[in-house]
Amino acid sequence: MPSRKIFISIAGNIGSGKSSLTRLLAERFKWIPYYESVADNPYLSDFYADMTRWSFNLQIYFLAHRFNVHKEIVERPNSVIQDRSIYEDVEIFAKNLHKLGRMSDRDYTTYSNLFAEMTSYLRPPDLLVYLRADVATLVKQIKARGREFEKDLDIEYLTELNNSYDEWIKSYGFGRVLTIDTNELDFVHTDRDFDHIITTIEKDLLLDLRLFT
Repeated sequence: MPSRKIFISIAGNIGSGKSSLTRLLAERFKWIPYYESVADNPYLSDFYADMTRWSFNLQIYFLAHRFNVHKEIVERPNSVIQDRSIYEDVEIFAKNLHKLGRMSDRDYTTYSNLFAEMTSYLRPPDLLVYLRADVATLVKQIKARGREFEKDLDIEYLTELNNSYDEWIKSYGFGRVLTIDTNELDFVHTDRDFDHIITTIEKDLLLDLRLFT
């Protein structure tokens, strides 16, 4: 791994394994992990019960949390790995809530304008790792982790998110992107699969000479 500071974000749909990979990579390389705010999120349970009512509140909470985290990551000298990037909030989640009629035009415009203003001050990650998985794989992994507020997650919503991720990643222009298909991987329980991901990330970082200057 390069000796200079590295900033990597792990992107992916609900249930794609972002938190697990963040933890494993942090342990392997002694990076500082930053996790998505889930357990202490005051809106998440209400949102899954009534998306239309709570969509704007939830997105504003995530935006504020991830902005503060991103700013802290950029300012600290240590190498960092982040569970979900701030860019996914507007490009995936808010956009889909609006598309599905669960966020009003007014709220979506207000949120998008605020997002654009806040993120203009941020330096993007050196590498975005996108964990891609089919909806069937996502559902299986969501059920396996057994979070109460996710037990009735709308499949249509999950499918729309997956479609948006595939479209967004094609046009991502803030830096390097590495897509890893995880449908046939079990990197949490299988060393060979985890080593495959390690090798893939290392090769991608070696291609970016900026990390060695």
